[in-house]
Amino acid sequence: MQIPFQPEIFGITLNIHLILEYLAFFIAFRYYVILRKKSDDHINSGNRLSIILGAALGALIGSRLIGVLENPLVDFSEENIIQLLNTKTIMGGLFGGLLGVELAKKIIGEQSSSGDLFVFPIILGIFIGRIGCFLSGINEFTYGNVTNSIFGMDLGDGLLRHPTSLYELIFLILLFIGLQQLRKRANLKNGELFKIFMLAYFAFRFCIEFIKPNVFHILGLSTIQLLCVICWLYYSKTIAKLLLGWKLR
Repeated sequence: MQIPFQPEIFGITLNIHLILEYLAFFIAFRYYVILRKKSDDHINSGNRLSIILGAALGALIGSRLIGVLENPLVDFSEENIIQLLNTKTIMGGLFGGLLGVELAKKIIGEQSSSGDLFVFPIILGIFIGRIGCFLSGINEFTYGNVTNSIFGMDLGDGLLRHPTSLYELIFLILLFIGLQQLRKRANLKNGELFKIFMLAYFAFRFCIEFIKPNVFHILGLSTIQLLCVICWLYYSKTIAKLLLGWKLR
């Protein structure tokens, strides 16, 4: 199979990334619905809907905002502005969604943790989306730097690059399995599974950014890496509890 993968139907070239992106949303939501039916969810349907809406709005704003901030020095021509407005990133979506949920919960007065039910659907959704990123090759800004390592792949420009989307697919499989085992064996409090997921995924993305061709840095870090640091600060108490065994409340 050639990368980028560009299937055609009736002579029309299909956007495989866009197709898999919509498929990721659909399958992830259906998976969430199944998990909620099987779980003992203490949040009523009305509040849960408000939380989902808050997450969706926060994710929409966050994904676009961080996407734009990844390259704020771009030439603001009409074509580039349109491209910027269409730019989005899952990292901004995750953190923006988190803030959207917290705001929604404050508005409706919901005190219960709400994130655990979303963990595995989110991982599944990201996984499907990353398949689309990999198949799109250099048409999506998810590829890695040029490399001489055995892992190098031609993603469409004739150069051997780190297939960072493939690295992430492997990581997501391991994360899914690891969190499933942790959920079964560890005595986690409500909400802790989501926090561990966020910390683990943001830690992976912080590391993988070092082998991506980012063009804008502050203090040697990309926009995504700075967002990872903000996320770690947001969950600083959870990090302290996990690493040092502190009994924090």
